Amino acid sequence: MTRLNLVLLLAVMVSAMFVVRTQYESRLLFTELDRAVAESRRLETEHQRLQVEKRAQATPLRIEKLARDRLQMRTATPAITQYVTDSGAIVPPVAAPEPAASAQSASGRRP
Repeated sequence: MTRLNLVLLLAVMVSAMFVVRTQYESRLLFTELDRAVAESRRLETEHQRLQVEKRAQATPLRIEKLARDRLQMRTATPAITQYVTDSGAIVPPVAAPEPAASAQSASGRRP
C-alpha cells in the first residue's frame, strides 16, 4: 500500500509541476501576443500617418511651388511662348479640314 501511495504522490507532483510549467508558458505566450498586437497597432497608426503625409506632399500647390522655387520654372503664357514651325510645311488651320483638302494632301499635292 505504501508503494501505491508513493507512486500516486509522485504522479500528483509531476502533474502539478506540469500544470505550473504550462501556466507559465501560457502567460509568456499571452504577454508576447499582447506585445505583438500593440506593435501591430503602432505600425498601423504609423502607416496611416505616412499615407496622410504622402498625400500632403503630393498636392498640386506644393508641386507647383517646388517647380517654381527649385527648378526655376514659370507658368507658360502667350507672351513667353515660342511657336516653332517647319518652313516647308503648311500650318493646318484650327478647324477640321474639308474632305477634298485631305484627299489632296494624302496624294502628296500641295495647293
